[in-house]
Amino acid sequence: MRRAQEESFREFADEAMPRLRRVALGVCRDPHEADDLVQTAMERLYVRWPRMGAVGSPYAYARTTLVRAYIGERRRARWQRETSVPELDESPGVDVTGRSDAGLDIRDALATLTDRQRACVVLRHLEDLSVAESARVLGISEGTVKSTTSDALARLRSQLGDHAPSAQGEVQS
Repeated sequence: MRRAQEESFREFADEAMPRLRRVALGVCRDPHEADDLVQTAMERLYVRWPRMGAVGSPYAYARTTLVRAYIGERRRARWQRETSVPELDESPGVDVTGRSDAGLDIRDALATLTDRQRACVVLRHLEDLSVAESARVLGISEGTVKSTTSDALARLRSQLGDHAPSAQGEVQS
């Protein structure tokens, strides 16, 4: 890769990685796995970077690569008997992040969704993609995106109760 291409990739990576990590966290819920997914997406993009002129949006390409890497990992994981479990911290924790209880409730509710439901919700509502774009990223039909998102939102509403987002997107208290 030439120096100019290397520099343009570095600039892109500096700008895109925080957004990609947010998507990865929304999809997989594990910060370590999210970092691995972002790294995988950036590696694949780096190899393709000299030919990225034909791609309209490098960020969209990276996001699609990230989501598909996650889906591929989940498919491979079904065949593995071994699963990793994070170590449990038995000590009482203090919320030093300053996040509200509603934020914790939403994360807990997202954890109850299936992988596909969580991916649909993240792409449709966190990334603000259209149904067609979400379907393309996930490699499923638009109807499947619609029904999966609808089921996921119904489950989130039942889980969140008083903290469920209203039609305007605000948390009720």
